[in-house]
Amino acid sequence: MFTGIIEAVGDISRIQQHGNDLAITISSHSLDFTDVKLGDSIASNGVCLTVTGLSQHSFTADVSAETLAYTQFGQYQLGQRVNLEKAMLATSRFGGHIVSGHVDGVSKVIKIEQEGRALQVWLSMPAAIARYIAHKGSVTVDGISLTVNSVLADSFRLTIVPHTAAQTTVSQLKVGTKVHIEVDVIARYLERLTDVNHPEQAPGVTKALLSKRGFL
Repeated sequence: MFTGIIEAVGDISRIQQHGNDLAITISSHSLDFTDVKLGDSIASNGVCLTVTGLSQHSFTADVSAETLAYTQFGQYQLGQRVNLEKAMLATSRFGGHIVSGHVDGVSKVIKIEQEGRALQVWLSMPAAIARYIAHKGSVTVDGISLTVNSVLADSFRLTIVPHTAAQTTVSQLKVGTKVHIEVDVIARYLERLTDVNHPEQAPGVTKALLSKRGFL
């Protein structure tokens, strides 16, 4: 489990092809690896990767064919910059929102505007995830926990403050850049609970009940 608060930025320093999947090495001199061990999880541009190799300033992880099919890792080249976050501890401060590290879709930057010191970034909204994107709701973009500030029929807007831009890969975004999107997991569970077409649907859990209890 992650929170979407980026700890460091790294770069892909090695890519090894193994049949239909990859082994990649990500290097970072700013991420603290002293408490990382084999088998730990590190979110890399929002994708939960398992550490299979470790050195003082880098880690290696396998990227399965499944992950390659749903993310941009198959298009990444040596030197690709990625946002990094180690899995949270039970004692950690919860600074962002609940992030699983499972990408729901890929979005494209369609417009970037400077407004004061902030960046207004407009992203395309794939139809499959549109119903989960809500005004003032949370969304994860390349592993970064962000707030949705506007929603249109096929796009949404994020306001990026200078600190976030400086500490993540946001400063490298340009029109046409593709990014990983993970929607708020709470929205997914609410959808499941209110889906009366599911045979496993528990009786009595309805939209009216959730609204009455303050969930909607």
